[in-house]
Amino acid sequence: MLEIQLMIILIIAVGYGITKAGMFSDKARADLTNIVIYVVLPCNIFASFGGDISPEILRQSGIILLVSFGLQGTYIILNKILYRRFSPQRQAVLKYATISNNAGFLGLPVIEAVFGPTGLLFGSIMLIPMRIFMWTSGLSLFTRTNTKEKVKTIATHPCIWAVILGFGYIFAPFTLPEFLGNTIAAIGRTTTVLAMLVVGSVLSGFEVKTALDKDCFYYSFLRLIAIPAVMFGALRLLGVDPLVTGVAVLSAAMPAAVVTAMLAEKYGQDSEFASKTIFVSTLLSIVTLPVIAAVLDIFIQ
Repeated sequence: MLEIQLMIILIIAVGYGITKAGMFSDKARADLTNIVIYVVLPCNIFASFGGDISPEILRQSGIILLVSFGLQGTYIILNKILYRRFSPQRQAVLKYATISNNAGFLGLPVIEAVFGPTGLLFGSIMLIPMRIFMWTSGLSLFTRTNTKEKVKTIATHPCIWAVILGFGYIFAPFTLPEFLGNTIAAIGRTTTVLAMLVVGSVLSGFEVKTALDKDCFYYSFLRLIAIPAVMFGALRLLGVDPLVTGVAVLSAAMPAAVVTAMLAEKYGQDSEFASKTIFVSTLLSIVTLPVIAAVLDIFIQ
């Protein structure tokens, strides 16, 4: 467990270092982000369906889908309570960052490292409700969008299709040629390295002194500690399978999604505060995630 977390931290440090050294430009980071989202992550998700999928795993997949929908519903309730004292601009950022964390870009590599291919499969399913909510009720926090645009955004997202095609492949009467399956798996295995390089690069763009905003720390406490702790207790009380619980809690413990700042910038909200929130929560997650992962590892055993 410690080795996995140290590896992730070191890769983030490399991304930070090469950006500071001028070897990794903003354009390169944007291009690499698109490659990860539209190519590497979908390959990684699809490859996770290539193992031995038992009826029990299918049953657990249904459970984690229900857990994820329940979690999103809980976020909407929390958004009505937790951020009342903030300005409308900051409320939009904080509410969106609560609905949509970095469970895809950062979460899947971490979940795979901790829980293996089955964990990756469950983590991918966990993302489906989040993708739906982040482009519907989440996007409406920044701007009014019509139903057609929302449906199009969700229906064309490559990670959603990777899950759909993965489930279809389980029941398909054929298997992929070995060279094709190996190619998809090989691309998918680069997820952790590429994603962590981007995270390190993002962190390099902020000055720590300017990010010391108490509101960012308030959000980070909720996102990184309080929400996963409550979720862990609730799922244990409900008797949910330990592996499902572990994946769900670790997914819920991820920092604010980078897209929060992008949407805030695009729609004229407080993009500077959004960037600070991403920076602080991502930086603190380097400390909190290993602790949560270690606790979950003991629980899974």
